Amino acid sequence: MKKTLYLMRHGETLFNQKKKIQGWTDSPLTELGRKQAMNAKKWFEDHHVLFTDAYCSTSERASDTLEIITDLPYVRLKGLKEMNFGTYDGESEFLNPPLSEYDTFFKVYGGGETRAEVRRRMNETLTKIMEQDGHECVLAVSHGASCANFYREWEKIAKAKKTERFYNCCILKYSVENGEFVLEEIINVNGPKGNEHGGH
Repeated sequence: MKKTLYLMRHGETLFNQKKKIQGWTDSPLTELGRKQAMNAKKWFEDHHVLFTDAYCSTSERASDTLEIITDLPYVRLKGLKEMNFGTYDGESEFLNPPLSEYDTFFKVYGGGETRAEVRRRMNETLTKIMEQDGHECVLAVSHGASCANFYREWEKIAKAKKTERFYNCCILKYSVENGEFVLEEIINVNGPKGNEHGGH
């Protein structure tokens, strides 16, 4: 049976605003971040999306975003956490390496994770979620790099293609069947104007 997963990035945080690398370190949602989550809630309401189940990472920025979206009880999972940037976590974004070095940089130089490790844990976590009985329409609130790496895991069979960054509260709509995740749509409910700041 075909199921639906809405994988979503959290709203803007204080670290996003201050342009700090934000992985396993947490910071609170800003006023803009809460507004972004409200915009996402309105999108779900306007499209008559009724979730059967809800999940988020163990970071408060993810659970706070989820609680704005839905009143459903939810489960927090470490497998949905942001990429671990090691000793670079909490530092200025200007320390980010060039993209050509990004795959292993934070593991080699900071003791964090590789992109491949993030892809693997996100895929394992979301697969286990979607395999559960009754999980027909699932909301999972995660993070920028984690969502991007999950996207790469299933990029070859995606119907929607990534053409810009996954802005705060971006929604990735996947159809899930026979263990395959097909990206049907990317919904940037806020877009660049609602996301003046970068970060994870």
